[in-house]
Amino acid sequence: MKKLKFFVSVIALLCVISCTAFAGDKYIDIHLHLDGALTLDIAKKLADLQNIKLPASSDSELEKLLTVPEDCKSLNEFLERFALPLTLMQTPEGLRESVRLVLDNIKSQGVVYAEVRYAPQLHCDKGMTQEDAIKAALEGLKESSLKANLILCLMRGEGNDAANFETVELAKKYLVQDGGVVAIDLAGAEALFPTSDYAKFFELARSYNIPFTIHAGEADGAQSVRDAITFGAVRIGHGVRIYESPDVEALVKSKGICLELCPTSSRLTHAVEDMKNYPFMRYLHDEIRVTLNTDDMGIENITLANEFKYMRENFGLTHEDERIILNNAINAAFTTDEVKESLRKIIFEE
Repeated sequence: MKKLKFFVSVIALLCVISCTAFAGDKYIDIHLHLDGALTLDIAKKLADLQNIKLPASSDSELEKLLTVPEDCKSLNEFLERFALPLTLMQTPEGLRESVRLVLDNIKSQGVVYAEVRYAPQLHCDKGMTQEDAIKAALEGLKESSLKANLILCLMRGEGNDAANFETVELAKKYLVQDGGVVAIDLAGAEALFPTSDYAKFFELARSYNIPFTIHAGEADGAQSVRDAITFGAVRIGHGVRIYESPDVEALVKSKGICLELCPTSSRLTHAVEDMKNYPFMRYLHDEIRVTLNTDDMGIENITLANEFKYMRENFGLTHEDERIILNNAINAAFTTDEVKESLRKIIFEE
């Protein structure tokens, strides 16, 4: 009987230690778009700062312009919500403050490290150059107390090769291991502009030793992911559709490629038509390096804590699963080993 009581006490102690070691209320977001992260409050602050009249007479009207409804009908409806945020980030002060406000906002939600991505070429409508847009974002980064880095996006589209090459050159100029620009990305209409068309930009990035992630396997299929990996991507933005090709799925696993998965985004953009078939747990249990992220938290009206809750309630995500996901995010982060070690201590030991 004494032995039984002893073992019960030991088990209880181990449970307490486990809970203390990982409280489950600290998060890492490595796939967060700046323009998609503007909340109603942030949009109002940016408008006031720049004396911009918002095209809405009430908060409810403004919210409809910034966020998509739960029954979002299409990717096009989703993409329409980027128009207003971009108008608020066309000056150095607007872009600087957007970075600071977004970082401060997610810090209040439990995020301890984030990588914010944006396309400098989309912030040049009122006279800023791409370099101006990078400098402004770096200022915002420094003014926030949240540990974070920047990813510069190239954009899919027509007639913007020069702008994309300029982004790569500026990434080289401002590249650091931590505390600034740490990588590049390719974003935009994947189904209309295939990943395979962008090899030349990433060949140049490789020659400069610029790390990169690429949006792939979301609006287009598994071949898009294969192309991104062939270019040298070590992470894939979304990549949810790798299940369409067992060979690509095996390639992702064998190379240890990180998938930056965003469940609410995939649901609202219809990248996944029926979330009952959402393959996140299958990938996780197959030891593919999956992470949970927000993508466009303002447009989707979510937090990263919401995403973890959604996965727990709908897919049975466990405490141990969450540990694996967060550790995957730490390992995949575009930062130094020292920062990664500090993040492990913050998340798993405090």
